[in-house]
Amino acid sequence: MATAHSVPARIATRVGPKHQVTIPKEVFSGLKLEVGDYLEFEFDGTAVRIAPKKLIAKEDAWFHSPEWQAKEQEADRAIQRCELSGPFKTASALLRHLKKGTRPKK
Repeated sequence: MATAHSVPARIATRVGPKHQVTIPKEVFSGLKLEVGDYLEFEFDGTAVRIAPKKLIAKEDAWFHSPEWQAKEQEADRAIQRCELSGPFKTASALLRHLKKGTRPKK
């Protein structure tokens, strides 16, 4: 049996003396992994699911918070509805607009 990436669905590998497992070449390339990538293990008591995991730098975590992502989606919808401001001729015109919360005169 093969998946969409032409990788056999089941490949056996052996656990080494330090609990290390070699990822078969077909799986490694099928997942587009690179040396140094992180993997997440999900254990249900009888089986393990392994998936690539991207870690987020602590200083960037705010961007991935649910609150921030909700505001990003809100902004995307506003852009799709053409609810835009500007362009502004000067930085002070932009600041006046932001303080007033009104659209600039064209």
